[in-house]
Amino acid sequence: MSNQAFADCPQLLRDFLFYMQTIRGRSPKTVEAYHVDLRLFLRYIMFVKILHSDPGLSIDEIDITGLSNNVICSVTLSDVYAYLNYTLSERKNNANTRARKVSALRSFYKYITTKTQFLEENPMKDLEMPSTRRAMPRYLTLEESLELLVNLPEGKNYERDYCIITLFLNCGMRLSELCGIDVQDIRDNSLRLLGKGNKERVVYLNDACLNALKQYIKVRKPSKKEPNALFVSGQGRRITPRRVEQIVQSGLAVSDLDGKGYSPHKLRHTAATLMYQHGGVDIRALKEILGHSNLSTTEIYTHVSDKQIERAASLSPLANVKIKTERQRALQALEQNKKKEHEDE
Repeated sequence: MSNQAFADCPQLLRDFLFYMQTIRGRSPKTVEAYHVDLRLFLRYIMFVKILHSDPGLSIDEIDITGLSNNVICSVTLSDVYAYLNYTLSERKNNANTRARKVSALRSFYKYITTKTQFLEENPMKDLEMPSTRRAMPRYLTLEESLELLVNLPEGKNYERDYCIITLFLNCGMRLSELCGIDVQDIRDNSLRLLGKGNKERVVYLNDACLNALKQYIKVRKPSKKEPNALFVSGQGRRITPRRVEQIVQSGLAVSDLDGKGYSPHKLRHTAATLMYQHGGVDIRALKEILGHSNLSTTEIYTHVSDKQIERAASLSPLANVKIKTERQRALQALEQNKKKEHEDE
């Protein structure tokens, strides 16, 4: 990004954003999210502390380029709580959006405290994340996954499209990771992926993936424009995320699976779920396959199927204990009486 990329921000915020991009290696999307969230926060602070909540002003139009470091560093937890209340009541932000804003604030003030020394103590150290509800990810069943592969339209790019779907369903990669694969990333039975934050990881290819890649590479036309790209478009360019989405949607439509909210990312959910449910893959191994930083992130993929729940219940050591019928209780009482009479004799 150029020096003008964050021209609508005060210098301290610009420094932070360039630090996250160049030193911490955050993706452009992540840096832009920080930009949007922190710009709004500083506009709110200026609106409240300097402009004294002038009702004639719109927060979104406030110029914060001249906001001083002193004002930014004077922020307290009370200011943040008031801001989060504003995002909830006035901007209708849900818990997940507010949690993202909190994460941005914590990173920003940690940077100010540890990298600039403008602050001796981080005012956000005790700032908690809003409680969020994690929705269970949508995924295709094993039967639906097979239908998607079997029914994929056999057009001129059949081998390419089949290979794309196969890698999604077997490797659990992200859309951006698939589009970024280069031919040289394939080594024997492994594949190098470049994930979030430019983190590299290696996934291993099963027979289905190796076969799909072999058939695709046989018909793949070398591209002068993108000689290294594994998946290329009809124009010889590296395939775009939008084109991959269209390929997935086309396959879903033929299998009568469209209109259910499935997408390339849902195929990532599917791969993780099938590995966990049917392959018995350990959650820690699944974390490495998916390229997650935290195990808690991986846990949302580990659906427990109804059959697993049913089987777990049947394995209880008390599973076969049954309530006594009235006749059984009467017979037991009679047997106890006979035993007592025998002892009395």
